[in-house]
Amino acid sequence: MRIRWKPSVTVAAIIERDGRYLLVEEHTPEGLRLNNPAGHLDPGEGPVQACVREVLEETAYRFTPTALLGVYLSRFQRPATGEDITYLRLAFTGTLGEAEPGRALDEGIVRTLWLTLEEVRASRARHRSPLVLRCIEDHAAGRRLPLEAIYTDASVWAAPG
Repeated sequence: MRIRWKPSVTVAAIIERDGRYLLVEEHTPEGLRLNNPAGHLDPGEGPVQACVREVLEETAYRFTPTALLGVYLSRFQRPATGEDITYLRLAFTGTLGEAEPGRALDEGIVRTLWLTLEEVRASRARHRSPLVLRCIEDHAAGRRLPLEAIYTDASVWAAPG
């Protein structure tokens, strides 16, 4: 029997304000790393909703996606264990809203920080994946696709039957 390959689907928010990009510093098995606010698509949610949730969980800020930056595929081999993971990332840009007062950051998130494009480039060795910089570079280059390019069928929200 052939085993079906299943990449991990993730979402990421590329948020720029006044020439600086919002990143999170997080604990990973490889040590402290920088990442865009990002995470996995959960059962019962669409990519846009997942991105809104992940930004709130990791930064305590409300986020409204306005455009899709792109769909990215990358492979990661964990040095310590040899685990081999392929990620399919949907990256969004949008408007950062108000912070939710008193909200704790997700487990593993140490802090949020705002870096210029030059600072992001200079910190490449600390990035969680090569997609951190690639998504920011695409944002800086003006890449935008309409959110309507993503369709989530109502069956995603239906109870298992």
